[in-house]
Amino acid sequence: MTDVRMSRRQFIALPVAAACLTLPTLPAFGQSFPTRPIKIVVPSPPAGTTDLIARAVGSRMQGTWRQPVVIENKPGAGLRLGAEYVAKSQPDGYTLLLAAVHHSIAQAVYKKRSYDLEKDLTPVSIIAVVPNVLIVPASLPVKNVKEFIALAKSQRGKLSYGSTGNGTAHHLIGEQFNDMAGTKLLHVPYKGSAPALTDLMGGQIQAMFDTASSCLPYITSGKVRALAVTSAKRSVALPDVPTLSESGLAGFDIATWFGLMAPAGTSKDVVAQLQKETARMLALPEMREQLTKAGAEPVGSTSEQMAQQIHGEVQRFSTLAKKVDLELE
Repeated sequence: MTDVRMSRRQFIALPVAAACLTLPTLPAFGQSFPTRPIKIVVPSPPAGTTDLIARAVGSRMQGTWRQPVVIENKPGAGLRLGAEYVAKSQPDGYTLLLAAVHHSIAQAVYKKRSYDLEKDLTPVSIIAVVPNVLIVPASLPVKNVKEFIALAKSQRGKLSYGSTGNGTAHHLIGEQFNDMAGTKLLHVPYKGSAPALTDLMGGQIQAMFDTASSCLPYITSGKVRALAVTSAKRSVALPDVPTLSESGLAGFDIATWFGLMAPAGTSKDVVAQLQKETARMLALPEMREQLTKAGAEPVGSTSEQMAQQIHGEVQRFSTLAKKVDLELE
């Protein structure tokens, strides 16, 4: 089977080129779209990484198009509730989903779904990639991945890791870690990153594979210890933290991406206009700085590249789910 995944390096190389190609066409499409408010649906609670990125994008779209951009939070069902809402919305470009890698995972692990990610939603552009970080309580007596694996094997089935819910990237990263490291960390799902981090710092759980943007303040304050990032490349926000691949788990590469999707059937012209505006704003120094400070790395892919990424992930996560016997209702 051919792996159609786009590497994180390819992601990061896209924004400037895309913006340069599309900037000259901005005045032409601004006249026909949009003519009324746009809604960006965030399938998670306010204040998280998804919400932060949606609001950063929305404010700049609003500035360009002189139309209100409303951010509507619709959390629930492992981020599927918001996706379902957008999938069933009018395909006119005025209702968008702030999607994430979690949606590719949901397509692979949930037995029952009210929508099909690849058939009922149209990719617009991947906005940013946020590395995930393996973090442990500062009190845990390990300094690196090798020591953590040794501890987990010596206490097989006793150490646990927290996630933001069943079927999320944080969950699947943990299962991939168990598979590659030969450990048996127990999965503990939470209703978001904040409660999981609280329990991690309190020692109720012993590990977490959290997004860098969420756990960065706790790492810098010394409340948790970063052992490795889960992507193929080190994080610009944590340059001294090695990758899992560098730490003995060769080839480990799962990062969390965030991007825009529209209902299937949205015209190609409108999708192209949305993609061009996304590329334009991601080329702005202030936008790039805002995302980088939050631990996110700007991308700006094309619709086709995003579709390839999603298709490859659904295949890859489906294979992993079968291997670890993971199927959710």
